[in-house]
Amino acid sequence: MYHYTECGLNKIWLLNGYTVHKTPYGKGVSIDNADGLHRAIALLLVNHKPRLSGGEFRFIRKELDMSQKALGEILGKDAQSVARWEKSGRVPKIVERFLRALYRETALGNAEIRKIVKRLNETDQRDYSRMLFEDTRSGWRSRAA
Repeated sequence: MYHYTECGLNKIWLLNGYTVHKTPYGKGVSIDNADGLHRAIALLLVNHKPRLSGGEFRFIRKELDMSQKALGEILGKDAQSVARWEKSGRVPKIVERFLRALYRETALGNAEIRKIVKRLNETDQRDYSRMLFEDTRSGWRSRAA
């Protein structure tokens, strides 16, 4: 068995799918289909682990190819908040649930979820200090202010 710590997680052991070889610098290990392995790890975490550690949260964020800043922006937080969650392991439950859903949908090929999140963020930035409505023959409608 090979203790696969290169992914940033301490509890991952490989039964097979790797090759040990000698290099001029010592022992080297090659992982077969590392992308597939990382996908399998992330799916196990999001589907079966009751609570994510900070390292597991970071692993999934990285699998989504998101920076701390990018994830923070989606959540309405700053990069420092994301860094604090990853370091302390105290991730708010709603944030953990969102990250799980985002990864699950992305892994299943539902790219629409990123578009939905982007639209929500754009809505957060709009100014709604004055909202206008008009009565039309077909009912009430909003109009641009």
